[in-house]
Amino acid sequence: MREGIAEYMKRIMPYEKIEMVEVDDEPAPQTNSDAENQQVKKIEGERLLRQIKPQEYVILLDLAGKEMDSIAFSGMLSDLHAHGCSRIDFVIGGSLGVSPDLIHRADYRWKLSVNTFPHTLCRILVLEQIYRAHRILAHEPYHK
Repeated sequence: MREGIAEYMKRIMPYEKIEMVEVDDEPAPQTNSDAENQQVKKIEGERLLRQIKPQEYVILLDLAGKEMDSIAFSGMLSDLHAHGCSRIDFVIGGSLGVSPDLIHRADYRWKLSVNTFPHTLCRILVLEQIYRAHRILAHEPYHK
């Protein structure tokens, strides 16, 4: 999966600068109470929020978000760039979900799929969609 992530990041680079920032997961044993799990989400949310600058546009991967196809996603990226948004942060939360503060900070909540994916696979899917969006916007062929 690391090779897949590296490959898509390399493919995106001719279109725009991209970097991946990771924060540590907070331990969350199966024996945690609901209150302890809320605390885990709070701590992870704070770690993520520290990485986000006020002027950045935040797209939060969220099962409660809105779905969009690749064409709509490419249009959204194009609109954001056209309106001077030079930095877009895609945020993938922890295994328990995300904190209310992180949800509040999100500019857009994106439901990538009705399915739940491991973080590494989710990264590949998001990177692939970013790459596909750039190919669409550049009117370049990309397999369907």
